[in-house]
Amino acid sequence: MFIGELFGPDLIIVVVVVAVLIFGGSAIPKFAKNLGSAKSEFEKGLKDAKEAGTTKATDATETKAPETEK
Repeated sequence: MFIGELFGPDLIIVVVVVAVLIFGGSAIPKFAKNLGSAKSEFEKGLKDAKEAGTTKATDATETKAPETEK
């Protein structure tokens, strides 16, 4: 239960206050915007990779191996 007590609302308030003091009030929204766009780009990359992987898998199953006669 120590971890549950460690990340309580008191810690969140302290972290927010320290962040505002260090970076200033105007930098926090910019940071949040950059974090959101990074998340969007990451999800887009995952989607593109999944589609490319699916395309490669279907291409591999559609191509036939050359038949050899014995």
